[in-house]
Amino acid sequence: MESFVSVLELIGTVAFAASGALTAIKKHMDLLGIMILGVVTATGGGILRDVILGITPPLAFRDPLCALVAIGTSILLFIPWLRHHLTHNQRLFDAVLLVMDSLGLGVFTVMGIWNTLAFSPDRSTFLLVFVGVLTGVGGGILRDILAGNTPYILVKHIYACASLVGALSCALLWRRLPEYAAMLIAMSLVLIIRLLAAVFRWNLPRANE
Repeated sequence: MESFVSVLELIGTVAFAASGALTAIKKHMDLLGIMILGVVTATGGGILRDVILGITPPLAFRDPLCALVAIGTSILLFIPWLRHHLTHNQRLFDAVLLVMDSLGLGVFTVMGIWNTLAFSPDRSTFLLVFVGVLTGVGGGILRDILAGNTPYILVKHIYACASLVGALSCALLWRRLPEYAAMLIAMSLVLIIRLLAAVFRWNLPRANE
């Protein structure tokens, strides 16, 4: 199970780092800005999670692997040929950004559940769901704030709702299924809801001026 979680965390790190780096590229940031946004997006949710759970220093500062993977992913996307190919094909750029962001959201939502169960004596469903959602959306919120965008959680394609569904399903299935099955099902739900919301332009009702 430890190996499964480690692989899952690396997948989420690459996905969210790519999301952050692509956002920075879209904003025409330099290499340092791209790396910073990649690292913040990949580790921000986990750091917020650890602060809530009282894990100090946060796990991201104890093991530099995730930060290094995020930096490597950001540098890879900065390669001129790849960057040019993505930025000159808007549909491809938007599709890659959507998939990476949705995959990262799903992975880190269930990782929030996993870490809560591993490090907190309180295993109430409310805490599990709250920390799961915070872990999932936290990095994206920090990314959007640094990039000068309105955070996805407030405006885009039922972003937080997808994480909420995934976190709730993971918390409820945890006691009925093997841990890896609960995590995979919840992660898949987040990914599917995000992609369907983007394709069919689902949004919650908005306040009209």
